[in-house]
Amino acid sequence: MNSSALYAMTKAAKTASLQLAKLNSTQKNNVLTLMAKQLKKNQAEIIAANNKDIVKAKTDGLSAAMIDRLLLDKSRIEQMIDSLYNVINLTDPIGETSSSQIRPNGIRVCKMRIPLGVILMIYESRPNVAVEAAALAFKSGNTIILRGGKEAFYSNQAITKNWHLALTQAKYSTNMINMVPIQEHSAIGELLNFSDTIDLVIPRGGERLIRMVTENSKIPVIQHFKGVCHLYVDKDADLKKALDLLIDGKISRPGVCNSLETLIVHKNIAKAFLAKVEKVATQYKVGVKINSLGQSLLSSTELATDEDYATEYLSLNINIKVVNSYQEAIDHIYRFSSDHTEVIVTENLDRANDFINQINSSVVMVNASSRFSDGGELGLGAEIGISTSKLHAYGPMGLYQLTTEKFVVMGQGQIRHPELQ
Repeated sequence: MNSSALYAMTKAAKTASLQLAKLNSTQKNNVLTLMAKQLKKNQAEIIAANNKDIVKAKTDGLSAAMIDRLLLDKSRIEQMIDSLYNVINLTDPIGETSSSQIRPNGIRVCKMRIPLGVILMIYESRPNVAVEAAALAFKSGNTIILRGGKEAFYSNQAITKNWHLALTQAKYSTNMINMVPIQEHSAIGELLNFSDTIDLVIPRGGERLIRMVTENSKIPVIQHFKGVCHLYVDKDADLKKALDLLIDGKISRPGVCNSLETLIVHKNIAKAFLAKVEKVATQYKVGVKINSLGQSLLSSTELATDEDYATEYLSLNINIKVVNSYQEAIDHIYRFSSDHTEVIVTENLDRANDFINQINSSVVMVNASSRFSDGGELGLGAEIGISTSKLHAYGPMGLYQLTTEKFVVMGQGQIRHPELQ
């Protein structure tokens, strides 16, 4: 597929976006329902395609975390189906008006929600993105071009085939949801030049991919470089809560961006809490690095470096820092945060409120697991990605974040310069 063919694909998506803009919520929900039925009906075919990707991933020596992201089974297909119904049940933001006011000259001014247009989604590993991202784009009136990683090639093609079956059944253009059908990496560079047909690029994957897209794109990019998430256990923490949040945040699924990478512990409770942490680390085979202040409290651990504290492990490894004060914990987060998710465990309401006010990561939590930093868990139905840059969206992105606003002005013939009449 050469450059002209890729451009033709984006141009077809632009044309299809005009058709999609005319669909009402019922029509869009009908397509999502048809897709859910296709996934249910054809799950054996999708799993078979995924098995090809899994076999190749193991042959190529991909990490356990990458293979976990890649895997599709009946349970995960059911989750994709559930995400479709979640999106169906969400309020369609398109056409929503706000900020209505009548100006002194009698004109009425308001804002109206509209789609962004054509979205290019570049992602790695997770084939479920081809369902969730496309569903959100479609419901919010955007056409989408998916470019998955080569490690999920067969899975992505199988899922796209089902989207096309659903769109064809509804008698709509298959260019509303499409997948780049080639694996060559050069295709990404070509696509990033098409600023006249693509309105937004959302990269989702490792830091290397996102930096490459950001540095080479002529199109606006939603950025999320990495997820270095912190759990701070305050001196007034309930230690059982803290341990539960640590286990869920680090061990439940270490290969995702909302897993914990650094545990910060106030020195007043460090001895009691780290004794519990050491047992958990031994049980689950978690690799631990710690600062000098806390090293004597654990039997055998490496000394953590600044490079370690800046690392997104995506594996069963964690950094620990014992701090002398709450402010030292804040200072550490300021220095090493990737603006993804930060958690405080405390029974002190004043300190919890101060943490919320001081920390400006995209998600800030009090006594709750970092694993809730997810579009579905936060009520978005599903997410197309997470933005850690403050423009145009911040945090998990759902339907609302895939729209923008236009001004609508209603008048009765008012003119700005009556003196010219």
